[in-house]
Amino acid sequence: MADTFSKAERRGIMQKVKSKGNKSTEEKLLAILKKNNIKGWRRNYRLKGKPDFVFPHKKIVLFTDGCFWHGHHCRNIIPKQNATYWDKKRQRNIERDREVTEHLQKKGWVVLRFWECEIKKDNLDLTALL
Repeated sequence: MADTFSKAERRGIMQKVKSKGNKSTEEKLLAILKKNNIKGWRRNYRLKGKPDFVFPHKKIVLFTDGCFWHGHHCRNIIPKQNATYWDKKRQRNIERDREVTEHLQKKGWVVLRFWECEIKKDNLDLTALL
């Protein structure tokens, strides 16, 4: 099915999609860190992959991965329209996540990735941070 927007209009819409400050992932994890009195983290720390939270003294990075965008199969949320496009986009995100994780691990960082559904349920293993 053809897109109902022109390429320029679609691009404008997609540019408005935020990659920072997502309430279902980053903001919820921020609240969990504060609730558990976990300190020493930084945001907007300049590392490959743009981790959501970085603990520079412990060399730990946290990524909050949205289930849809990063390919978690916790729910059946695969679009029926333009399925090939979305599958290709998600597969590229998964590959990029793997590349970033490997790169940071080679540099000595511990990489923790939390799924959106885990964050929502507050079902996280934070022992590495304590």
